[in-house]
Amino acid sequence: MNTKEIIELENKFGAKNYKPLDVVLEKGEGIWVWDVEGNKYMDCLAAYSAVNQGHCHPKIVNRLKEQAEKLCITSRAFRNDQLSLFYKDICKLTNSHMVLPMNSGAEAVETVIKAVRKWGYRTKNIPDDKAEIIVCENNFHGRTMTIIGFSTEEQYKEDFGPFTPGFKAIPFGDAKALESAITKNTVAFLVEPIQGEAGVIIPPDGYLKDIRNICTKNSVALIFDEIQTGLGRTGKFLAEEHENVESDVTLIGKALSGGCYPVSAVLSNEEVLGVFLPGEHGSTFGGNPLACAVAREALKVLIDEGMIENAADLGNYFLEKLKEIPSPYIKEIRGKGLLIGVELKQEAGGARPFCERLMKKGLLCKETHDNVIRFAPPLIITKQEIDWALVRIREVLVP
Repeated sequence: MNTKEIIELENKFGAKNYKPLDVVLEKGEGIWVWDVEGNKYMDCLAAYSAVNQGHCHPKIVNRLKEQAEKLCITSRAFRNDQLSLFYKDICKLTNSHMVLPMNSGAEAVETVIKAVRKWGYRTKNIPDDKAEIIVCENNFHGRTMTIIGFSTEEQYKEDFGPFTPGFKAIPFGDAKALESAITKNTVAFLVEPIQGEAGVIIPPDGYLKDIRNICTKNSVALIFDEIQTGLGRTGKFLAEEHENVESDVTLIGKALSGGCYPVSAVLSNEEVLGVFLPGEHGSTFGGNPLACAVAREALKVLIDEGMIENAADLGNYFLEKLKEIPSPYIKEIRGKGLLIGVELKQEAGGARPFCERLMKKGLLCKETHDNVIRFAPPLIITKQEIDWALVRIREVLVP
C-alpha cells in the first residue's frame, strides 16, 4: 500500500485523537526512519524521548528476542529471574531505595499519586480524603482522567469532567509560589525539571535546589517527573543532577526500554513506596521478565556507549548553531542537552507549517503549544548529522 491508501485507511477506521504529519513510516535505524515510499528522514522527535538510544538499537533488540524466546510474562503472582536484577541496576544508577515498575508514564504518575496520598495519611496524620498535591501550571504528566483533571490546558479537560479533587496548580519556576501554596494537608509537589510539552520551558537557575529545600522544610514529598527529561535527554542521567538535588520520588519511562517495549518505573526512598502493602497496587504487565530484560539492556547501552555525554556536548553545539540562524520568525531558542525548543513569533503563523516544510526536506519534528518547534533527536546523533539538519532548518526558517 502507498502513503495515500494507508492514510485513507487510518482516517476511515482510526479515532481522530492525533493529527500526525502525512508521512507513513515503516522502518527505523539509529536516528533515521524510512517511509513506505522509501524516502529517508532524520527523526528529530525520538518518539518524545522514547528512543534516546536510537531506533531498533541492535543490542536492545537482540536482548528482547532472547528473552521473548525464553519467558515473556509470569504476572507478579510469581517471581521471575529478571525483576530483582532490574531493581539492582536501576537503584545503583539512581541512588533509589525502592522501585515499582509499571508500563506507561501515565501509570507511573497514577501510582505515585496513590503512594504519596497514603504516605501523607500515615505519616503526617492528614484527615481522611483531605490530602493535597501541588502541581505546576502548563504541566504535562499524561492523559488519564486524574491527570488531565489537574492540567491547566483546557483542551485536555473540555467535556471530560468531573475530575479527581485534591490538586492545586502554581506557576512553574516560582519557588516562592510553592512555599505560599503549602498547607498542613499538602503531601507532595509533582513537577517536571523542564516542561517539555509546554514548549521546553527551563526554570531559573537554583529553582530545583530551592524547591528541594522548601519540601524538606515542610515535610512535603518532592516528585520529579523525568519521564521525558530523564535517561540522558538533557545531558545528565537525570535532569535533577544539573543542580545536584535528589527528589523523594522520581518517575521514569519512555527511553527506559529504548522504545522497544512499554516500561516505566517509580523510583523512591523507602519511606514513600514502603506504604504499599500486598494487594493495594499492581499491574498485570508491570515488572514482567521481558520488560525487565529490555530495560536492563537499554540502561546498559545508554551508559556504555556514552550517549549521555554525547547529549551534553552535541546539545550545546546544536543550541549554539540554532542561535546563529538569522530568522525573522524566531522569538527565542532554549534547551538543555538534546531537548531544544525554537519558539516562533506570533506573526510566523504557528510552528506546524514549518514542521511540514522540514518534513519535505527529510527532517521530522513536531510543534508543541502551537508556536514552538521541538528538536529532540536520539542521543546517538553525530556532529555531522546535526550540521546536515542545520542546513535544512536554516532553509526553512530564513525566507
